[in-house]
Amino acid sequence: MGFALLGAAVLLSGCRGQTSHKPPLFIMHGMEFQPRYNAYEGNDFFADGRNMRTPPEGTVARGLLKEDDAFHRGGDSLNPVTTIPVKVTTELMERGRARYDIYCTPCHSASGSGNGMVVKRGFLPPPDLHEARLVAMPDGHFFQVISKGIRNMPAYGKQIPEADRWAIVAYIRALQHTRLAGSGDSATQSN
Repeated sequence: MGFALLGAAVLLSGCRGQTSHKPPLFIMHGMEFQPRYNAYEGNDFFADGRNMRTPPEGTVARGLLKEDDAFHRGGDSLNPVTTIPVKVTTELMERGRARYDIYCTPCHSASGSGNGMVVKRGFLPPPDLHEARLVAMPDGHFFQVISKGIRNMPAYGKQIPEADRWAIVAYIRALQHTRLAGSGDSATQSN
């Protein structure tokens, strides 16, 4: 019982409402009542007079470190990933079709043939997504082109999240496969 009372006395001696004439250590150093600095107001403490500080070089916000090179960048520019690094599901394909309709159809058309509405209005036509050289390209190439653009195609990396870019790549592959399967079927039917 004596130890419990001694423990309670020690714990209560650290409280703000203490009756001791000596202030606790954190008040002696002035850390309880620090001045407030608003982000957009001036400040005499720093040489440049600004309150809002630039993060140190190389700083990455919590949760935004993009370590998975295959998913976030499609590999490197010399070695794009060969296959989509996410599981291809019906939901992914539906999302890819919806994103393709929004971002790609104006130039590439719904079929991927490269004669979309902007081409009909005088813009340079993009390549047909069914060309043999594009069918042979690795999946990471399409991801990187969507991200960074190429020739007349603008970069969509800021508008389209990585997961949606991979969904578009999956849908482009489905378009290509459908065209190839269709041409193969017609060839076998004519024989």
